[in-house]
Amino acid sequence: MTNQTRLASADELESIFQRELVSDRWAATETAYALAVRHRDLGDWPKSREWVEQCLRLLEGFPSETEEQVATGRTSVGGVQLPTYLHAGVVQERFGNLG
Repeated sequence: MTNQTRLASADELESIFQRELVSDRWAATETAYALAVRHRDLGDWPKSREWVEQCLRLLEGFPSETEEQVATGRTSVGGVQLPTYLHAGVVQERFGNLG
């Protein structure tokens, strides 16, 4: 578990993502979003875009008809604030259209 007073590094977040991907795909989706934010904040636009795309791919596997289905389970990952609801529209609003 990362210390909540310190921001996790991108490498730490990637390690968390890899563990979550096999055990909890929704948590992995949240972490992919956090990685996109972290790389954007570091100014690494290509890496941020990769994680946005990964987040969107993972989101495709989840229903999104109700607020309960898109509600995030955590408020932050590795010190990165998560949105209250996580779906493709939110990701595109925060990162722009990748198309």
